[in-house]
Amino acid sequence: MDEPGEKKQPTPAEGDQNQGVGRRDFLRIVVSVGAVGTIIGVAGLFTEFLTYVPTSNVTLAWPKAKVANINDLQDLKPVNFFYPLTNEPNILVKLGVKAENGIGPSEDIVAFSLICQHLGCIYAFVPEGSSPTCNSAYKMPVDGGYCCCHGSHYDFTKEGAVIGGPAPRPVPMVQLELDQATGDIYATSMGPPSIFGHDTGATAPAQVLSADMTGGSVITNTVSITSTQSTSGTSTASGSSGA
Repeated sequence: MDEPGEKKQPTPAEGDQNQGVGRRDFLRIVVSVGAVGTIIGVAGLFTEFLTYVPTSNVTLAWPKAKVANINDLQDLKPVNFFYPLTNEPNILVKLGVKAENGIGPSEDIVAFSLICQHLGCIYAFVPEGSSPTCNSAYKMPVDGGYCCCHGSHYDFTKEGAVIGGPAPRPVPMVQLELDQATGDIYATSMGPPSIFGHDTGATAPAQVLSADMTGGSVITNTVSITSTQSTSGTSTASGSSGA
């Protein structure tokens, strides 16, 4: 019998029971913490997987592609071709007069994007003194391009400079290279600004490269000539692309 005021001591069974409860609670806490840690770890890995951006070792560069042979060119008889993508039309013409950045013995061979810098129409080549098909009253003051959509026109002797109409910038010039041994003419890059529709108006070299090389298949090897064009400015392009 317990004496009055004497503190009851737990029996061995009660002590073991209390200790057992403590151990169970502790184990629950450990398991719970471990589970939370596992969930956090898995979530972190999943987030890292979703946000991972693989690095590329591919260096973006302009393709080099044959366009024509100098021996096949005639004065003021343009040829159309695709560059740097298989869906980007351009025009090459031997002007017969020296042009800025022209190639060949007379520095008169030039090439430009065929897409107008105003709203993206396809323009036509019109020799000096001739009229575009859409405006017989107008005579081109120089060899160049005339867009019948809204009247923008470009000077091919001055690197595609705008000489009339609403176009806000020059038409992009295709940089050419002449193989002196074979007479082959190669397209090697595009000069600024970027081709219309490709980050339109970009002028920084790296930005132009990135923009112009996006949106189609890159030309490889030889560029197929798609058409010839009469000096009246009427294009006879067939719409085929080079490979």
